[in-house]
Amino acid sequence: MRKLVLFMHVSLDGYASDSNGGLDWIPYNEELEKYAEEVVAEVGAPVYGRTTYRMMESYWPTLLDDPNASKHELEHAKWLQAVKKVVISGTMDKVEWNNTMLIKDNIAEEIRALKEQPGKNLVIFGSPGAAKTLLELGLIDEFLLTICPVVLGDGTSVFDGAGEKIRLKLLSSRTFKSGIIAARYELEK
Repeated sequence: MRKLVLFMHVSLDGYASDSNGGLDWIPYNEELEKYAEEVVAEVGAPVYGRTTYRMMESYWPTLLDDPNASKHELEHAKWLQAVKKVVISGTMDKVEWNNTMLIKDNIAEEIRALKEQPGKNLVIFGSPGAAKTLLELGLIDEFLLTICPVVLGDGTSVFDGAGEKIRLKLLSSRTFKSGIIAARYELEK
């Protein structure tokens, strides 16, 4: 059975974006890029909320014909074009990006059915709203967090209002030169 893994960059105080929705506080560099490539290698289907999906859809396909795209960008754009993508949105009526599945209703049932299919894991990329919904439904199996060395003080949190205590077991961790800590957790059973 596939797992549903949340992959998210968070500030030290647990925010996934700043109060303006910005992500410029993430120290994205070559080391973090290589780590992200390792994460992508375990992805059978990326999962997005509406906002992240629209951002990805408007950017990555444009790189396929961009002569200035780096090798890494072009490889990622090709992967995204080919891979089955899942978007969770109660407000979208259709999706147009190649090979994308829209889950509008019956989220728990649809995600459970996807988890039952063979293949690599389903990985939620960012998408704090969708991640919060999936967390509330008890569907997230693992949390892959890159904890950035910054305190934002305010912003968007996945864990705000989770309702109850969520106990996690640390599976692995790494520290990067930039001060980022990459930690993988599973739900404590």
